Amino acid sequence: MKKHVETSLSHIAKFAPFAEQAGASHFPIYNTGTFDLKKQDGDKIYDYTRSDNPTREMLENLFTEVESGAGCVCTHTGIASVALLFETTLKANSHILVEADCYGGTFRLLKVFKEKYNVTVHFANFLEFDTMEEILKNNPIDLVLCESPTNPGLKIIDLKKVANLAHNYNALFAVDNSLATFISQRPIELGADFSLFSTTKYISGHGAVVAGAIVAATKELSDEVHYYANAGGRSQNPMDVYLITLGIPTLKVRMKEHEKNSIIIAKFLEEQEYITKVTHPALESHPQHKLAKEQMDYIPGLFCADFTSLELAEKFIENTKIYGEKCSFGSPDSRVEIPAKISHASFSKEELEAIGIAEGTVRFSIGLENVEDLIEDIKQAVK
Repeated sequence: MKKHVETSLSHIAKFAPFAEQAGASHFPIYNTGTFDLKKQDGDKIYDYTRSDNPTREMLENLFTEVESGAGCVCTHTGIASVALLFETTLKANSHILVEADCYGGTFRLLKVFKEKYNVTVHFANFLEFDTMEEILKNNPIDLVLCESPTNPGLKIIDLKKVANLAHNYNALFAVDNSLATFISQRPIELGADFSLFSTTKYISGHGAVVAGAIVAATKELSDEVHYYANAGGRSQNPMDVYLITLGIPTLKVRMKEHEKNSIIIAKFLEEQEYITKVTHPALESHPQHKLAKEQMDYIPGLFCADFTSLELAEKFIENTKIYGEKCSFGSPDSRVEIPAKISHASFSKEELEAIGIAEGTVRFSIGLENVEDLIEDIKQAVK
């Protein structure tokens, strides 16, 4: 029978490639580099952990099911899943169409592919379908890539529409699903060819590991991803897999709490005179609020607030007692950062302005603390 996502997440060991004889709730960590071929029989033979590992295969099987895909590769970092996507789908002189508001690490990686492999990168606002179609019509685009919600601009992209548009011009479509996660949004069900995500964040949930994953919609694409993962050594080690399995079962309840706390704080900030704008897809003030509610089951606990000046934004961050000045998001602890200085430091001022990020923009990742404490910390930090 078809199970709900949270049910699958609570029974991860059932996705193991073979039964654990003692019936343990957690599948063993096969923390080994090699396997003895003489001591194995059956359809699946393991030889080297870079190629395949039973512990990692369990997590890949889980991600394949919950994302409605045909296969998955777990990678050693989140950005490694993006690199693996590029290695699988692009070649020298390829063209790629990317949402202009993309993760800073993706932006930096695109620069590498542009300089080393002469890949032509076309940036566009994925809310402007006419502009996107013009690019697709006039260029041999191999891959279309976006996040939704975008980070840090928090635009909500209509994934069904973009998938149809990309496929009309024979381009593959990939979605970075790190912010929404599969508990909220499943891009392959909406027409994407790939769903990739950083498991560092909400999925592992505890900030104790860096990792990623890429799920392919078809077996053909999955086989290609596995080939390039093995060739390039992109695969995740089994100890990190185990750490992720400890956090996954609570994803739904954590996401609900992140959402609830972030909405309360975003509404509080909207009322403050030192804030000029709050961007949170769960607020009715967000331009794609309706689409966000339709496309996602839960809204992530990440949003942006524009302070009246960079100096005030810096003062706020310096004076906070609970909020850490940290990159990343999705952990139990609340975090703040100025995108222009940390996560998107590789963007120019003009590029930041184009995606709606001002020099006084602060990105909030709201954790699982008591929300009253978080609000009091804001109050004392801006005095």
